[in-house]
Amino acid sequence: MNLETNRQSTGMRRLYVKEDYPIAWLVINNPARRNAMSLDMWHRFTELVEKLNQDPRIRAIVIRGEGDAGFISGADISEFQTLRKDPQGAKAYEEANATAFRSLRQSTIPTIAMIRGHCLGGGFGIAAACDIRIVAKDAEFGIPAGQLGLGYPTDAVKDVIDLIGAANARDLFFSARKINADEALEMRFVNRVVSGNKIEFETLKYVRLITESAPLTIKAAKAAINASLGQRDTEALRIAEKLADACTESQDYQEGIAAFLEKRKPVFNGK
Repeated sequence: MNLETNRQSTGMRRLYVKEDYPIAWLVINNPARRNAMSLDMWHRFTELVEKLNQDPRIRAIVIRGEGDAGFISGADISEFQTLRKDPQGAKAYEEANATAFRSLRQSTIPTIAMIRGHCLGGGFGIAAACDIRIVAKDAEFGIPAGQLGLGYPTDAVKDVIDLIGAANARDLFFSARKINADEALEMRFVNRVVSGNKIEFETLKYVRLITESAPLTIKAAKAAINASLGQRDTEALRIAEKLADACTESQDYQEGIAAFLEKRKPVFNGK
């Protein structure tokens, strides 16, 4: 088995779909790393979302973490010194992230994030790209890019701003702090907070309401809502994209990775 085939196989094991028609459960299954997303998982995620959109039996997609490992703790940090060690690799990795977010954003089927435990970094991005977020009281949210010296995909930043506004987005991106479920609700990042032992029941109860609504109406409503949020391909966004790319070429990016792996506080110099 060659390396690429092995990676694809790994991605298939760590991501799977459970059909409960008309609902599909897209499950993140990497408990050893708190459901962190490896590069092959990012690619597999996009493939599964696109495949589900081609299935006329599916009327809602619920994204969740397997068992008690939480939702998604972010990108798999163990790959930073290999697949993301240079600007080219980092850019390719970021594009895989952005493509996964885009697959959710462009999904004509409603997407719901069922969140318990960690929802950090790339997990935060996946949740933001979903249509609805239902979370357990123990959920924890954050965007630690500032502690790793990396740039966040521009479209993903816009997803966050569309939900919580520019002021709150600045707060989370600049400070890299973590917030709990109640603060996430106050910021309007999440739609509903429920007790942990009821999250599956409450999510299923809500999703059934969606599946009972007219699919064409939902499709039209989602298209109208997305269109009302404005164009994403503006000159300002292109400039921001270049600035994000510059992060992966910086000394601070290397410092962020090294500090994380060495379990110390990073010292950034802005270069």
